[in-house]
Amino acid sequence: MDFSVTLVILAAAILACLLSSKISTWMNMPTLLFFLGVGMLFGAEGVGGLVFDNAVAANRIGSVALAFILFAGGFDTSWKSVRPVLVSSSILASLGVFLTALFVGIFSYYAMRVIMPHTPVSFAWCLLLGSIISSTDAAAVFAILRSHRVSLRGLLQPLLEFESGSNDPMAAFLTIFMVKAVLAEDAGAGSTPLVQYFNIVPWFFIKMSLGIIGGLAFGRASVWLFNKIDFEYDGLYYVLLFVSVVMTYAGIEMIGGNGFMAVYVCGMVMGNLKFIYHKGIGKFSDGFAWLMQVVLFGMLGLLSSPTQIWDVKWIGLAVAAFLMLIARPAAVFLCLLGSRFTLAERTLISWVGLRGGAPIMLATFPLMYEISNDSLMFHIIFFIVISSVAIQGTTIMTLARFLDLDLPLRKSLRVPLSFDHTGTMDASSKQFICDERADRKTLAELGLPRGALVMLIRRDGGFLIPQGNTLLQKDDCLMIMGSDKVLEQTALMLQEKDD
Repeated sequence: MDFSVTLVILAAAILACLLSSKISTWMNMPTLLFFLGVGMLFGAEGVGGLVFDNAVAANRIGSVALAFILFAGGFDTSWKSVRPVLVSSSILASLGVFLTALFVGIFSYYAMRVIMPHTPVSFAWCLLLGSIISSTDAAAVFAILRSHRVSLRGLLQPLLEFESGSNDPMAAFLTIFMVKAVLAEDAGAGSTPLVQYFNIVPWFFIKMSLGIIGGLAFGRASVWLFNKIDFEYDGLYYVLLFVSVVMTYAGIEMIGGNGFMAVYVCGMVMGNLKFIYHKGIGKFSDGFAWLMQVVLFGMLGLLSSPTQIWDVKWIGLAVAAFLMLIARPAAVFLCLLGSRFTLAERTLISWVGLRGGAPIMLATFPLMYEISNDSLMFHIIFFIVISSVAIQGTTIMTLARFLDLDLPLRKSLRVPLSFDHTGTMDASSKQFICDERADRKTLAELGLPRGALVMLIRRDGGFLIPQGNTLLQKDDCLMIMGSDKVLEQTALMLQEKDD
């Protein structure tokens, strides 16, 4: 196929992915399902006819894409909102992932014997399958909630956001460990001794510790570099971010740490510290993460075979049902024993365990290392992800309303005026909500601290140019610029708007 024709097909595929995001909102489906569908449509068995069967390239590209997606997730995570649920979400992201992998592995071992008796697989092979499918993708859940202008009550949202962002590194760690065990079996070493699995404990602490420490170090170093380097051209700061993410991931992987954990922690550090072009970097990171999601899901759709996905429908349905109805709920309830969460909240947390792009990307490891029945495992994982997204993704809203855990979403509207710290002045901007204290007062009567500049007033979806005699109303949103000290004083008078 001519190179220009290939480029046109790829561009058309990406455009189709972008347009499908609108369809996903109308149909109450996570966007990733349509991205995967577009990849399959343009693949070898679809209308595009693109042949892509390079598992090594898919794994390498997928790993880099996942690194940028995790960085963006970390950058958007507020330490203030995460801190109250840090212990619970960390347990879910580590022990919860391990328990899910174990439960699914045990069930798969016996289910394979019943449903596919002529395909012999080892216990380690089934544990590898469980490890790959063990992480969640709450970002897809919140996309559905935002499309319906609702959020979740209490601490549910920060818990699920932090869990979903930090459990991919754990799943990747378990996957790589189990790939080595299966490769040893394929090489003729026999079944993996039970004692061998205990080696996972010290290896886990070493890799995760290096990932966390490395992420903290690279995050701090990146913030320092942003504030000190003083580029002549603003666009170079975005290139610097790209370099920071790649260096963090590759550098920590090179010394034996968990690169995925490192980029997530690095993103959290940078997102919660002040540096020049912080807002611009956040928008660039979010946009680039979306591009990486299109690349990741579209590429994995190309790599799959619809006919092979259909061939594994029965084992896929069995494992998917067990995962959604037993494995995930059991792991959640065990991990949250003694926590403050109610029965209703734990039930919703169990059902929000949506599988996303990470499991399919991790499923390229068996393909890359050519373990026994690697294609079978890849397509079982693919089927489970599609089932999870289709079933759980369409019922989350109904369950949240039934359990009375949904809240109206205070949607962040596009603002025609924004302020970003560029290092030329010591000031920043925040949004504040007018409460009863400001209702029916003019802006002059509000008595804001000296040095506070009201740049814009948002009311009922529209915007007002502020003047001294502007009459304020309850729930007006004021965009105020000033020094950190001035903004702290303003926060004593007005309610700061949550991001």
